[in-house]
Amino acid sequence: MPSVLADVLYPDLEPYETGFLLVGDGQRVYWEQSGNPDGKPVVFLHGGPGGGTSSWHRRFFDPEKYRIILFDQRGCGRSTPHASDPAADLRYNTTWHLVADIDLLRRNFGIERWMVFGGSWGSTLALAYAQTHRDAVTELVLRGIFTLRRHELEWFYEGGAGALFPDLWERFIAPIPVLERSRMIEAYHRRLTDPDPEVHGPAALAWTTWEASTITLRPDPGLVASMTSAEAATAFARIENHYFVHGGWMREGQLVADAAAGALAGIPGVIVQGRYDVCTPVMTAWDLHRAWPEADFVVVDDAGHSAAEPGIAAALVAATDRFAAAS
Repeated sequence: MPSVLADVLYPDLEPYETGFLLVGDGQRVYWEQSGNPDGKPVVFLHGGPGGGTSSWHRRFFDPEKYRIILFDQRGCGRSTPHASDPAADLRYNTTWHLVADIDLLRRNFGIERWMVFGGSWGSTLALAYAQTHRDAVTELVLRGIFTLRRHELEWFYEGGAGALFPDLWERFIAPIPVLERSRMIEAYHRRLTDPDPEVHGPAALAWTTWEASTITLRPDPGLVASMTSAEAATAFARIENHYFVHGGWMREGQLVADAAAGALAGIPGVIVQGRYDVCTPVMTAWDLHRAWPEADFVVVDDAGHSAAEPGIAAALVAATDRFAAAS
């Protein structure tokens, strides 16, 4: 965690309970609980997909008021089987498998309703979960809104964002032959699914480095290094690309359209968005805001995409503090 967040987030804390949930399809999902066992329950949905959780993710929540539940989604973090294994089967890793896992976790803990907190891909998953299990959701706190619409994917992976980072884009396209560069997501898919480490390893590193290098307003070499170890980068790139190739197993524009149709009506929420977010530009957060106007819309003017940016972290903590006080 960046040292600049020390005065923004709550102090370090350790889990009081950890374990694995057998969710079917041979998958074991790591989970942990921290904070107050009798507090307001909140589930943290990490990004990626494939990013996994970190200890500092517990610190967005007042540990005296929240029962904080983190888990690593299928195939990443401490969950098994890990997607870095060339033999890993991703057929059972889809948006709707994860939505079912979240609700199985809720029921396993005997929780009737809980707050759902998610950023980036976690915002996608939070919206999908809330629209499927709305009666289980007390509030939504979302950051860096991403909904897997085709133009969102094309902006970041097919050349749009390269206009802002031409040096980094050149490194991203380097593993792909010129004749395949008109469909970068598909070209990467062929390499990331190749069982040969000499093929999928460099592709995974290039894919993950591109994202890690562009999600903060200012360069953050420490963040890039933390995301690009061989095992973590391979799982991250494989899972993320797998979801993007399949459009998240959703119809085009589904999450925003369903929000506009009232699927989130009555659920209190906060949308936090960095003004200079290149990974998930503010256009998507704005579309969600217009479809779901009852949620507070907070634009942080000196931030990019990452939850580790001070302005974004402060806005997220303000949101969780507000909902804790309202409980």
